[in-house]
Amino acid sequence: MTEVIAVAVITLLAVISPGADFAMVVRNSYLYGRPTGLFAAAGVAAGVLVHVSYTMLGVGLLIASSTALFTVIKLAGAAYLVWIGIRTFRARAEVTVDLESKPGLTRLGAMRSGFLTNVLNPKTTLFVVSTFTQVVDPGTPLWQQAGYGLFMSAAHLGWFGAVAVFFSVSGLRERMLKAQKTLNRAIGSVLVGLGVGLGFAR
Repeated sequence: MTEVIAVAVITLLAVISPGADFAMVVRNSYLYGRPTGLFAAAGVAAGVLVHVSYTMLGVGLLIASSTALFTVIKLAGAAYLVWIGIRTFRARAEVTVDLESKPGLTRLGAMRSGFLTNVLNPKTTLFVVSTFTQVVDPGTPLWQQAGYGLFMSAAHLGWFGAVAVFFSVSGLRERMLKAQKTLNRAIGSVLVGLGVGLGFAR
C-alpha cells in the first residue's frame, strides 16, 4: 500500500506540473479544437508507456546484478526528486504556449506530436526512473510494476484529456497560466518532502 501511494502521489504531481506536454496539448486544443487536443493527450499517454517499458527492464537488471548499485541509483532518484522540487518551487517563468497556427494538422498528426513531445522529454524520463527506483524492490511482482506503468499512462491521459476539454477555452487557459506560480510552489514543496522521506526510507 505504501508503494501504491508513493506512485500515485509522485505521478499526479509530475502530470499536473506545467511543462512541454501541457503546452503542446493546450496549443493543439486551442488552435484545432478539442478532438485534436484529445488525440494529442492520447499520444502523451502512449509516450509514457515507452518510458515505463525501458525503465522496468533497467530496474529489473539493476536488482538482479547488484543490490549495492541499485541502492545508489535509488538514492540518486530521491535526490533528483528533491532537486526538481526545489527548481519547481523557485520557477518564475510561465509556460510558453506557441499559438502560431500551422495548417494541416490531422488528428493522427496531433497524436504523433503528443507522443514525440513526451518520448523526447528528459523530464518524463527522470520522473519515471526516479519513481520506479523508489518503489520497486526485489519482491515487487512484475504484474505490479506493469500496473504502476499503466497507472502512470492513464493519469497522463486523464489529466491531459481534461486539459484538452477545458483549457481549449481561452479564458480558462489564461487563468491556468496565471495560477502557475502558486501551483509550482505547492508541487515543489511536496516533491522535496517526498524525496527526503523516500531517501531515508528502508
